Amino acid sequence: MEHAADGSLLRDGFILLGFALGFVLLFRRLGLGATLGYLVAGAVVGPHVLGLVGDAEGKLGFAELGITMLLFIVGLELSPAKLWRLKEDIFALGTLQVLACGAAITAILALVAHFSVPAALALGMPLALSSTAQVLPMLQSAGRLRTPFGERAFSILLFQDLSIIPMITIIAAMSRNPAQAGGPSGWLLALYTVLAIAGLIAAGRFVLGPLFRWIGNLGEREMFIFAALFTVIASAALMELLGLSTALGAFVAGVMLADSPYRHELEADVEPFRSILLGLFFLAVGMMLDLSAIAERPLFVAGMAAALIVTKAAVIFLIGRAFRMPWRPALGLGLLLSQGGEFGFVLLGQARNGLLIAPEAASLFGAVITLSMATTPFLMMATRAFREAPLDPAGERDGPTADGANALVVGYGRFGQTVAQMLMASGVPVTLIDSDIEMIDVAAEFGAKVYFGDGTRLDLLRQAGAAEAELIMFCIDGDQIDPDWLDSVHEAFPNAGVYVRAFDRRALIKLKKGRTRYVVREVLESAVKMARLAMQGLHISNEEIDRAEDLYRSRDRERLRLQIEAGDIRAARDVIITEASRDAPPINPGTGVTT
Repeated sequence: MEHAADGSLLRDGFILLGFALGFVLLFRRLGLGATLGYLVAGAVVGPHVLGLVGDAEGKLGFAELGITMLLFIVGLELSPAKLWRLKEDIFALGTLQVLACGAAITAILALVAHFSVPAALALGMPLALSSTAQVLPMLQSAGRLRTPFGERAFSILLFQDLSIIPMITIIAAMSRNPAQAGGPSGWLLALYTVLAIAGLIAAGRFVLGPLFRWIGNLGEREMFIFAALFTVIASAALMELLGLSTALGAFVAGVMLADSPYRHELEADVEPFRSILLGLFFLAVGMMLDLSAIAERPLFVAGMAAALIVTKAAVIFLIGRAFRMPWRPALGLGLLLSQGGEFGFVLLGQARNGLLIAPEAASLFGAVITLSMATTPFLMMATRAFREAPLDPAGERDGPTADGANALVVGYGRFGQTVAQMLMASGVPVTLIDSDIEMIDVAAEFGAKVYFGDGTRLDLLRQAGAAEAELIMFCIDGDQIDPDWLDSVHEAFPNAGVYVRAFDRRALIKLKKGRTRYVVREVLESAVKMARLAMQGLHISNEEIDRAEDLYRSRDRERLRLQIEAGDIRAARDVIITEASRDAPPINPGTGVTT
């Protein structure tokens, strides 16, 4: 029996991953996004189409960890500085959107579809939410996430993600399920919530910080991943034990680490697990769609999806105009957020378990959310012509805001400190990354914010904002940069200028074989300057000093060229200036020929 169970698990995994891979690649190719691909793949392999995989509810329970990790990453993004800068958009624009859209949709369901008020409210709240998993990748691929438009969309999505916590509480308070009737009262839940949040904040300050610092000193990346997953799951488990939202626990855990030096490393470590589990979540939701119930009422599903899209787009458009947005961006914002979202499936499940809606209604409105998500890419493509303002060749165009860094400096030792401070002195926003815990602590004493992480990982660079950065500067000690890896950095972040510190001549020779245009040998200029100062101290004329520098530089360039061609550090030894060769004529740096 144990072997059979293992075989069934492997078989289910093979089928789910295979169908998911095929449909996601197809839907990506069609410009429809990965989320819809997962949902359709789940529906196809589920019991209502091919029936290849069962136990959708069991898989959904496990896959909800993906939602938990999504909120953990949202919490990591919510540093106090960013929260303060976006406070108006998050708490004013976001609150108005959730309340206005929720009220409008609830009224439609109660007055037009004739649902009871509790059922209409239990359905209206989930439908007011949009899809963070669908919208953010669309903004990123279009290069608009860092623009004012993208910031407002992100702010609304962030508030929606936060609002799921009180929504779950409201649905639990309205529950008609006798099995849930013995739960704690509302005031006791509120007390539990406050105590749990206080406990998590205390744990983050006195336990997690020292724990991650200790693990960072050990240099064990696997243990860092283990600790990151433990943090997410432990905080969620604590909330579940108290009968509270697991998403709340994960979010608080993220917030208390958002301003720590480990933020980017944590994001990079958790992101693969979040992506996989969130994909499995959408697969399980697709499997649970009751297609027979939908087939019996296709006009209802299509009509409700159309009503949802029109209502949300109109309400968000009006809110945008009230916040002094021009009509074109306001319309674009409304259409972009007009779909239902992944948290809607969670809330529909809560409403079904609380006996507020029938299972058939949960399936129908799950299909409404799915259909609305499918329309978003088409709506954005179809309305692009009149959403975008006509270009004025003589006028200036709005550029992206300077949120995040224009430059990433990897390595904050003696070399990186000089580079970073000069950039910051000229007003360039800089993100600092280093893997030396002691260096990070010392830098913090002097007021410098350095993030912990391995800057030679593409995923960590991406989490730190490399896709939007204009400069990526590797100021790392030792011979840590590989030319082939550097080529992958150029391919992954083609808009960024990549600068590399060469620790010594061997590193310079190796790096010059790659595509990097900007390689700086760290001690060259300081050594030349010291030699010039020494000669001035001997009262040698400036003309003779300049001649000596030109001779050295020309010979050094020629020697380096020959070493790169030969791939051997011992090549061109005869070009080195020695007592015997000091009077030789200089080499023309442009041709490598003596003059």
